[in-house]
Amino acid sequence: MPSGFLSCSIELLRASSYISRPFLHPTMAFNSTISQAQSVSKGLNFHHSSKKANFLQVKANSTPFPVKMSTNQNALPKAIASEKEGLVATEEKSKGLRGKIKKVVLAYSGGLDTSVIVRWIKENYGCEVVCMTADVGQGEMELEGLEKKALGSGASQLVVRDLKEEFVRDYIFPCLRAGAVYERKYLLGTSMARPVIAKAMVDLAREVGADAVAHGCTGKGNDQVRFELSFFALNPELKVVAPWREWDITGREDAIEYAVKHDIPVPVTKKSIYSRDRNLWHISHEGDILENPANEPEEGMYMMSVNPVDAPNEPEYLDIGIEKGVPVSINGKSFSPASLLAELNTLGGKHGIGRIDMVENRLVGMKSRGIYETPGGTIMFTAVRELESLTLDRETMQIKDMMALKYAELVYAGRWFDPLREAMDCFNEKLVERTSGKVRVRLFKGSVGVVSRESEFSLYREDIASFENAEIYNHGDAEGFIRLYGLPTRVRAMLDLGI
Repeated sequence: MPSGFLSCSIELLRASSYISRPFLHPTMAFNSTISQAQSVSKGLNFHHSSKKANFLQVKANSTPFPVKMSTNQNALPKAIASEKEGLVATEEKSKGLRGKIKKVVLAYSGGLDTSVIVRWIKENYGCEVVCMTADVGQGEMELEGLEKKALGSGASQLVVRDLKEEFVRDYIFPCLRAGAVYERKYLLGTSMARPVIAKAMVDLAREVGADAVAHGCTGKGNDQVRFELSFFALNPELKVVAPWREWDITGREDAIEYAVKHDIPVPVTKKSIYSRDRNLWHISHEGDILENPANEPEEGMYMMSVNPVDAPNEPEYLDIGIEKGVPVSINGKSFSPASLLAELNTLGGKHGIGRIDMVENRLVGMKSRGIYETPGGTIMFTAVRELESLTLDRETMQIKDMMALKYAELVYAGRWFDPLREAMDCFNEKLVERTSGKVRVRLFKGSVGVVSRESEFSLYREDIASFENAEIYNHGDAEGFIRLYGLPTRVRAMLDLGI
């Protein structure tokens, strides 16, 4: 073999993955020493390519592939060793916690992915799988037949936790008090739901004696961060299994093939072209044509709201009762937190309220486009914010709005259990102590309009604000105020003019 052929660049070594593939002769498999790796290189059949420049053809059982030339005589053995180290590291990483886990609690939806995950964990980790489904208001249809599916997939049991009231009271309401909105539009529907689910999983793990938790989030989204930061905060000793970061399944077809092979009871029906997440606060839509931000959403995609064009031609008025910054009643009728939100979803959805189309910056670095329907939440947010215009003074409102940006960022990024967010909650609770009263809203053709607001703690005084009454507010007082308030402006101008 000509000596020049031994000096192949790293492109050749990247082809070393071929050496471990079945179609190559066994003597060409990777071994643990450099000398063995070099013997492999001797077994390669090098031929000049028809392109005379910098390429070779490496033949292995008559299967050619192009290889770029290099002048470095030591590239082959060094790169083979490097490649070998990389493969060992990858293999060790893929092993991860396998064989070290006895029982895992899996966040289970009953869909294709989580059904496959049950069997995959049992097969690869050899441990018991306890499935947990969190009812956060996604709808009865999504909860039907789950136990049969879970047990049929290999789980030892299914536990369903009704978290609706806790979700609204302890997660949605704090965000509502904070005025948290991510990137001007997103009302944090999915972001708020993940920590309440994660908390229930950690609680269940303690109850059943599990030493690990698992989720079906992909390695490309925000939810993996939200779940795992919550796990870390609530029980740092729990191990975390994230199959999408380990397995070879790359999509729906692979998952279906795995399910069929392992007799997993997953109904294979026509897949929705959209990826959705639903809870009592909202529903999100991603994927398919939405991945191009230039495409208009299809009307048939929406599930919680009618097209505003088709909404009633007459407006509907609602009186939203608010106590300490959170809604408590509709038209004088009191509701529990979850039932109040459900009622507003129905009323708002009927009028096409709460549709948002946005491109957002994901935590993992990329931009994504999503459509959100938040009918009840939009009404709540509008009413609470409007009442604050009566009960908060200027400086307090400005500070609250500034903090709302940080609060939303923390929640979006999965840092629900951070001390900072908890401290901000205490601050917000103090701020809205007097944000109580009633706001009347007008629902019409996709819009929420405020028509009146009232509070016994209102800082608005008609006798002061009126142009007709000068008993309390003396117009002449304004002159001295303006001169003092504008003094820095006058001094700066005097300096510029040399006065």
